[in-house]
Amino acid sequence: MRIPFGTIAVTEKTKKLITEILRTNRLSSGKYVRQFEKEFAKLTGTREAVAVSTGTDADALALAVLYDFGAQRGDEIIIPALSFVSTGNAVLQAGFTPVFVDVDRKTMNIDPKKIKEKITNRTRAIMPVHLMGKPADMDAVNRIATRHRLFVVEDAAEAHGATYKGKNAGSLADMGAFSLYVAHIISTVEGGIVTTNRSDFAEVLRSLRSHGRACKCESCVLNRASSYCPRRFSYGESTDIRFIFERIGFSAKMNELEAAVGIGNLDVYRKILNRRRRNLYYLMDQFKQFKPYLVTIEKEPHEEIGPHALPMIIQEEAGFTRNQFVGHLEANGIDTRTLFSSMPTQCAGFKYLGHALGDYPNAEYIGEQGIHIGVHQNLGRKECDYILNVLSDFISKHKGSPFVKTTLRNQRSASRHTIRGAK
Repeated sequence: MRIPFGTIAVTEKTKKLITEILRTNRLSSGKYVRQFEKEFAKLTGTREAVAVSTGTDADALALAVLYDFGAQRGDEIIIPALSFVSTGNAVLQAGFTPVFVDVDRKTMNIDPKKIKEKITNRTRAIMPVHLMGKPADMDAVNRIATRHRLFVVEDAAEAHGATYKGKNAGSLADMGAFSLYVAHIISTVEGGIVTTNRSDFAEVLRSLRSHGRACKCESCVLNRASSYCPRRFSYGESTDIRFIFERIGFSAKMNELEAAVGIGNLDVYRKILNRRRRNLYYLMDQFKQFKPYLVTIEKEPHEEIGPHALPMIIQEEAGFTRNQFVGHLEANGIDTRTLFSSMPTQCAGFKYLGHALGDYPNAEYIGEQGIHIGVHQNLGRKECDYILNVLSDFISKHKGSPFVKTTLRNQRSASRHTIRGAK
């Protein structure tokens, strides 16, 4: 059996929209990007959403907004040590200094208890990451931010569908930044989007994604500006507002073809979300049988996890290596990904910042011993059971514990009465 890491939904609606876009030759950012933004904002329960070219751009532009609200180049942004490298890259690309905080090993998210000691008079924002779709402790993060008058930007790259105390990821802070990469629940193939409840933030975001452009009227936002733009010469007869640049910007617009994929994804979002969450929660429930050799994240009563993937962390008691484990999974057709790394100490690009191995022990352990596998919508109960049996076989072989498979089978049978299978 083959279990790919991810897949993408290309709907009939998307195909029709792409045909129409190609017929009109209007490929750059336009009305379909705007439609996608409005629908995404509604989905997350925010007033605004601004689509950009990648998830990294979403992080970077959200941070760059802060220059309009008092931040200075070189100011500090607090981020977790463990994340996909784009989190740290975005901080640097936006002109800030990343300040790393170790994660809680159980949740894999930033440890709020360790944030306070990293705050200085140059700190401007905290960027928690909802890693693997599990919400960070946003109450604690927001309390710290309020106390120290800091902005908060959610890195919600993997958190489509996640909720925290009844509120959607992307609506829990000043801004939320999502990735729309091909394997995510909502995808535009490549792409990202920033959500916010502040119209002044959204206005700056639209300027930033188009080189820092001054004109932000609807016609220009939709790439329809021409001689009829009422503000075109508002800076003077000899000055075209479309070529006035108010701030250091980016070239980060989403195009119409990408938006068409996203609009189609939104139409089937609930179906995809429910199937992926059913897969994730079923695997998480059965995963208890693999302790103390393997652990994964756990769902807490106040949250719903965005079903991006199933993380697994090899424990000290396991007695086998990650290479052995990954080799077994891949040999049995299960695609794997390592579970990121400690950016400051395990990613060579950050070496110049001067951090040393041992500075972030939890992030480093997960970076050395973590992997994740897909839970996407094309998987059903049959595929999930296959994954569990492959895991069980491996652990039984390496631990000499045949009870693992037997116990797993018994518990799985009992759970069928309470957990509906994916068809």
